[in-house]
Amino acid sequence: MARKPPPSPKPDRPSGRPAGARPAPRKGAKPPAKGSRTPRPAPAEGTSPDGDRIAKVLARAGVASRRDAEKMIAEGRVKVNGKQLASPALNVTTSDRIEVDGKPVAAAEPPRLWLYHKPAGLVTTTRDEQGRKTIFDALPEDLPRVMTVGRLDLNSEGLLLLTNDGGIKRQLELPSTGWLRKYRVRLKGAPKDEDFAALREGITLDGETFQPMQVTLDRQQGANAWATVGLREGRNREIRRAMGAIGLAVNRLIRVSYGPFQLGQLKAGAVEEVRPRVMRDQLGLEPDKPTPAKPTRRVRKPRNP
Repeated sequence: MARKPPPSPKPDRPSGRPAGARPAPRKGAKPPAKGSRTPRPAPAEGTSPDGDRIAKVLARAGVASRRDAEKMIAEGRVKVNGKQLASPALNVTTSDRIEVDGKPVAAAEPPRLWLYHKPAGLVTTTRDEQGRKTIFDALPEDLPRVMTVGRLDLNSEGLLLLTNDGGIKRQLELPSTGWLRKYRVRLKGAPKDEDFAALREGITLDGETFQPMQVTLDRQQGANAWATVGLREGRNREIRRAMGAIGLAVNRLIRVSYGPFQLGQLKAGAVEEVRPRVMRDQLGLEPDKPTPAKPTRRVRKPRNP
């Protein structure tokens, strides 16, 4: 008696569908519209997709510094793709929709830097609790939203750097940058060169250590003396406090340079933009990629009959 052949093995996948083929749409389902895209959901906090940290993106867009952006996130003022953030531990890309206080955040503009001659009598903050006038009340109206690099106190004057880029602000303020900041200082009295020895070595006041200063006694002018002071860090009222510690009172303080950027002949209250190439060279930035020009249609003017 002949034996029956063994049954053929079952296929690993449903018959009739080649490997890699997508399943057929359900009966009655509408095909997706041509060119349509599935909206991207808000990325989960704590993940790290391609892109940059949300605080860095907000800083580059000129919304705030990274530190202030993190505070805004903690206060629940920032949303990504409609989802309110509670932590800055999130990377975003250009396809994400970011909102601050319910308003969309525009794409980051090319980084820019300005020199500003701050007059005495202005506060270097966006708003003052005591109602005093701030530098933002005095800046030209056509200037875009800017942030200050460091500060100058109420009675100080001279060079103040402004930028629209939070990354540049952070870079210039970091102590590791080590850029020398020079000041012209008018002192009451007739000090001698040896009186500044302690400042050149570095002093400690109220538990706070000041790095060695560069001090040059320039000239005596009546009841006052002029000196040039160089610092590589900017602590609150550092020069005034240090001079007071050696018995000298500062009655005028003018910042004349910040690293390679000079006050020069810039008049009080005036603003001057640093040329992009100079800014890139001094800060070590990569040149911006050229944006392809949009085709323009030339319209001929009718000739006179």
